[in-house]
Amino acid sequence: MKLPIYLDHHATTPVDRRVLERMLPYFTEDFGNAASRSHSLGWRAEEAVEWARSQVADLIGASPKEIIFTSGATEANNLALLGAAEMYREKGDHIITQVTEHKAVLDTAKRLQQLGYRLTFLPVDPHGRVDPDDLRKALDRRTLLVSIMFANNEVGTLQPIADLARTAREQGALFHSDAAQAPALVPIDVEAMGIDLLSLSAHKAYGPKGIGALYVRRKNPRVRLAPQMFGGGHERGMRSGTLPVPGLVGFGTACEIAAAERDTDARRLHDLARRLHDGIRDRLDEVYLNGHPTERLPNNLNLSFAYVEGEALMMGMTDIAVSSGSACSSASLEPSYVLKALGVGDDLAHTSIRFGLGRSTTREEIDYAAGRVTEIVLRLRELSPLYEMAKQGMDLKKISWKSG
Repeated sequence: MKLPIYLDHHATTPVDRRVLERMLPYFTEDFGNAASRSHSLGWRAEEAVEWARSQVADLIGASPKEIIFTSGATEANNLALLGAAEMYREKGDHIITQVTEHKAVLDTAKRLQQLGYRLTFLPVDPHGRVDPDDLRKALDRRTLLVSIMFANNEVGTLQPIADLARTAREQGALFHSDAAQAPALVPIDVEAMGIDLLSLSAHKAYGPKGIGALYVRRKNPRVRLAPQMFGGGHERGMRSGTLPVPGLVGFGTACEIAAAERDTDARRLHDLARRLHDGIRDRLDEVYLNGHPTERLPNNLNLSFAYVEGEALMMGMTDIAVSSGSACSSASLEPSYVLKALGVGDDLAHTSIRFGLGRSTTREEIDYAAGRVTEIVLRLRELSPLYEMAKQGMDLKKISWKSG
């Protein structure tokens, strides 16, 4: 077993060696520009891009013509929200999202609010799910877009996407979902689920960083987007820029592997996540699971540990790569806005750890992590007078603390 153990696969995944091998020739041999139509190097690059487009489309039940390549899910989210808002401004001025979205959606939505659009943030239940009835009540005749993420990147909760999309369609609104965390482990069928726009990321699915895609429905209804990048009219005019052929080949290969191995990977990682949870819970009390108990990513485990200091807990785990929340917010000292939206108090939110298991995670690593976490928490609780008082039966909420 090699240290540190990597259990932060929601932040990023290592590139699968099979993906890397497929990419390598496109750096030095088939290095042509896919937009060069006058020679064989350009033709081969274009052929590779279209193959990748087909693999991405196949993974989500789409047509290759509905896949627009981007630099990642963040750009895809921006294109979906900004592009739809601009294109359909005459139809409506209302956008709906929810409070636990990734910042790539929340910040983009807030930008639209600054531009004069009305914005509604739906609440979530204590497990992090949006109630379709809440969406139905929020919709009005001027709602042009609903954006609800497929799977939460911190607590792993899966949203009832098909129900939410159906509810949006009943009012004539487009439905977008940020699915960056989902496709390598959760089945997605954009047609069956009624999704109009879907954001994807390669590096969350054992592909390279800097590559993503946006699914844009072509019929029933045909979705149109105003481009947000200009300069050449690439990607059906929606996203200009020279295509990074090696990265797209890697993305396509990652999707091809996911399609073949997703169910097997999901079952194995679900069992490992349960083993980790049981290994910690059997040895520690006052451990709380965050997110939905069953409707969650199979590789996600988000736990809060009462009566420990969160920063000390993270500092003690130098041989285990984990996170206290989203990688995009890890520099913040504030408790996770996702956990706060679920109703988790600041004291527990500050002590939450997100374990993200991956394709290479072993049972040996899981057992080591469970033991190491237990050891650190026990040591910190020995130093905590609050834990000792709680074990003596004192109600800490009723204690009046005096300073100085």
